[in-house]
Amino acid sequence: MKQNVYTVAQVNAYIKNMFTQDFMLQSLFVKGEVSNCKYHSSGHIYFTLKDEKGTISCVMFAGNRSGLAFRMQEGQQVVVGGTVDVYERDGKYQLYAKQIVLDGAGLLYERYEQLKKELEERGMFDAYYKQPIPKFIRTLGVVTAATGAAVRDIINIASRRNPYVQIILYPAIVQGEMAVPSIVKGIRTLERYGVDVMIVGRGGGSIEDLWAFNEEAVAQAIFDCQVPVISAVGHETDTTIADYVADLRAPTPSAAAELAVYEFAQLQEELEDYRYTLERMMKNKINGCRSRLEHYGMKLRYLSPASQIREKRTYAMKLEDRMENAMRSVLMEKRHRMEVCIERLKGLSPLDKLNQGFSYVSDEAGRTVHDIGQVEIGSMLDIQVRNGRIRAQAVEKERVERILP
Repeated sequence: MKQNVYTVAQVNAYIKNMFTQDFMLQSLFVKGEVSNCKYHSSGHIYFTLKDEKGTISCVMFAGNRSGLAFRMQEGQQVVVGGTVDVYERDGKYQLYAKQIVLDGAGLLYERYEQLKKELEERGMFDAYYKQPIPKFIRTLGVVTAATGAAVRDIINIASRRNPYVQIILYPAIVQGEMAVPSIVKGIRTLERYGVDVMIVGRGGGSIEDLWAFNEEAVAQAIFDCQVPVISAVGHETDTTIADYVADLRAPTPSAAAELAVYEFAQLQEELEDYRYTLERMMKNKINGCRSRLEHYGMKLRYLSPASQIREKRTYAMKLEDRMENAMRSVLMEKRHRMEVCIERLKGLSPLDKLNQGFSYVSDEAGRTVHDIGQVEIGSMLDIQVRNGRIRAQAVEKERVERILP
């Protein structure tokens, strides 16, 4: 009897086909502990998933890394979702992971990270939508458990800081299955009531205890609320989705009360400081205005018509004196020059020469005789002397050579 003989590749292909036809192996979740985890340079992740009775090889290709929100480490308890298939070359089957989440508390953390990423992409954490917390309020809304340290701390601190602020408490369920609808109803109720600011939170606890504040419904209610919301969930190290959506996050309920309620005594001190500063500034302003007024008064007196007339009159008198002095000086100078000219003219005057014994001779035509050639024997001459005129006739003439200067 002849037996069928198959190659290794045929057997591996057959087995792979059997795995492919099994619907359950195409989509399943396997829980176990991470072991031999290696991040390859190509981006793939190779690891082993084990429990107390067995192991299975796993791989997550780089293209599926979006389904992993944390870095895998040895010893982590995880839930791996993917497909079981055969790697034909080695004849080994392995789990091809498409998503990996932490088991237990880690699973909650994974849900937290996924919701946080989703809400952030929707813009619910954007600072653009954050409302400012009013500095001075009259009514404070509080959504928290009716009993517990959180509500007592809020009431005590708020009352101490400002006893005139009205505190309105909505006793919400903050843990368990009914927590989410109770918190949402509390937010909407106080919003309709019209409080000035709202504190939403609770005291500390485990991630399971605080989980109601990581639900989308609570985040949406805080985001939609028209009243500014301060989140105060757990202790300072606890951070919930509500903290990211709220208009302001307080590390503790006590800190939330301090952020929401202004301190009345401090306000009084500030007002007193403002009053003192205002009085001082007003005095400085009045003194400055008074100084300017006095300056303007002096300037007005100086620039008044009467003052201007007096000043112009004084200036005109000065100009008059200067003009008289200038005219007197000019007249004196001209008089002196005239006297000099008179003295000079005296030396040149014919009358003065006549007084000295000289005479002036002219012919009958009145022409001055200054040369012997102008006179003929027998011609008539007029001789001017100091006190009269002599009519004479030339009877003789004689030329005399004289050396003139």
